[in-house]
Amino acid sequence: MFDGLRTVRGVLRSLRICYGDRRRRVAMAGLYRHFVRPGDLVFDIGAHVGDRVAAFRRLGARVVAVEPQPALVKTLRLLYGRDPQVAIEAIALGRRAGTIALKLNLDNPTISTVSADFVAAAAGAPGWREQSWTKCLPVPLSTLDALIAHHGLPVFIKIDVEGFEAEALAGLTQGVAALSFEFTTIQRDVAQACLARCAALGYVRYNAALGESQKLAHDDWQSVGAIGRWLDALPMEANSGDVYACR
Repeated sequence: MFDGLRTVRGVLRSLRICYGDRRRRVAMAGLYRHFVRPGDLVFDIGAHVGDRVAAFRRLGARVVAVEPQPALVKTLRLLYGRDPQVAIEAIALGRRAGTIALKLNLDNPTISTVSADFVAAAAGAPGWREQSWTKCLPVPLSTLDALIAHHGLPVFIKIDVEGFEAEALAGLTQGVAALSFEFTTIQRDVAQACLARCAALGYVRYNAALGESQKLAHDDWQSVGAIGRWLDALPMEANSGDVYACR
């Protein structure tokens, strides 16, 4: 019962942060307008409490929201379960189908992870010391290719899966117009693996946004090498952000 109360408290805190800032909502719409038009299909991988789902819907897109964490799946269904333009998939994504252990952070359920390497990298790292993953449960694992086979080809994929981004991209073999993946300075190797996969998939233009700024860091789009050097040069305290890749 106490664990359940901790999770509810964490979800409510995330809802307040993610939905309570109008300027953030406006900035998010401005950012995603670069990639999404009315009627487009978008995949939100690691949908968390659905603030990106809300942004994509405001832009008129259809959304497939992927989230394995049970408390967040319940939240998504409460918020979007009656919207026929939103499909909710209670799964994780990787390079192959199966089952995987989800490590739950009960105090902050929006950063639960299936990556043991992410948990190890976060241990004692600045900005992550207060996080702990105290519970595990098995969740179904699928691939981006399987998701496309079921729902159709999206124009944009957003991936934010706490250190498992490269594994999720390994399950994609098809050309999507644009995508984003989260990076962290505690796992730059994961970001570089994502860049290598994006290059292999034919993405040639790259940009990034630091933290939750919702603002592209570069006026001009970069090559894969340039954005990789930019990532490597970031100070540790930059913490995290998202890389955007276009074909």
